[in-house]
Amino acid sequence: MTRKPTISVLATITDPGNPAKPNEDRLGHNDACAFVIDGATGLGDRQYIDASGSDAAWIAAQFADSFRSGITRDTAISDIARAASLQARATFTASHPEVPRYAWPLSAFAMVHAAEDSLSFYGLGDSCLFLLHEDGTASMHMAIPGAYAREQAHAQSHIARTGGITKGGGALGDAQTLAALRKHRESQNTPGGIWTLGLVPEAADHLVSEKLALRGKAHAIICSDGLSDLVVLYEAYDAAGLVRAALDKGLAPLVQELRRFERETDPEGLRYPRFKQSDDTTAILFELTT
Repeated sequence: MTRKPTISVLATITDPGNPAKPNEDRLGHNDACAFVIDGATGLGDRQYIDASGSDAAWIAAQFADSFRSGITRDTAISDIARAASLQARATFTASHPEVPRYAWPLSAFAMVHAAEDSLSFYGLGDSCLFLLHEDGTASMHMAIPGAYAREQAHAQSHIARTGGITKGGGALGDAQTLAALRKHRESQNTPGGIWTLGLVPEAADHLVSEKLALRGKAHAIICSDGLSDLVVLYEAYDAAGLVRAALDKGLAPLVQELRRFERETDPEGLRYPRFKQSDDTTAILFELTT
């Protein structure tokens, strides 16, 4: 009898970047999947949905609930994503039909899905997977490989002009930066733009997927871009080192290390450019077998 691929969750963590604000990340898992969803910071002048504390937290929760309850080994991920988007769009537009596109709630996600005979990565946006094989080799998987470098370059320009992350009211308080962020956000989920989970069902046709060929038993971290900064921004670990550290120490010490970089080592982003001092951070540590 052929053994089915398995996803065995070892630990989870989710931590708000600012304890005074809603955590806009969500995570979930079941027998067939493990995923992290990262709600994008709202760029509107107001909040439109009262539930969950922010529009970004609301949209992340909508997709998390749909994935957790709807994904099985034989369902198409795109079908679940499309249905969740249609439902979210109906709810949002029923009471708010005339909202600027830059204020539409959206989110990134990364997922590992276990089908009957294979494991696959799925994603949109800048959440990612760090995969450590039994032979010690490791890899990083995400839907937009160049996303981190581009955001760091834009953040560096903002910081060079304003003097730091918290100066002048931050990125959303600076008219020039906010206008640029809104222009970029309006292009998302349009032809030629970045595709994300949100109010546009056609995004389901653009899911990035990749079969994962394991070399023996593997361990992995799936995370929002908060935790991945330990690799791609602060360079405290490589992909293999991050997973090994989580296995050895747990996820909480990694989040604490991240917060020290953000709040003590470089609170203004002068050395490590970014738009926010601290970002919501969510991760799942798990074992994979085939």
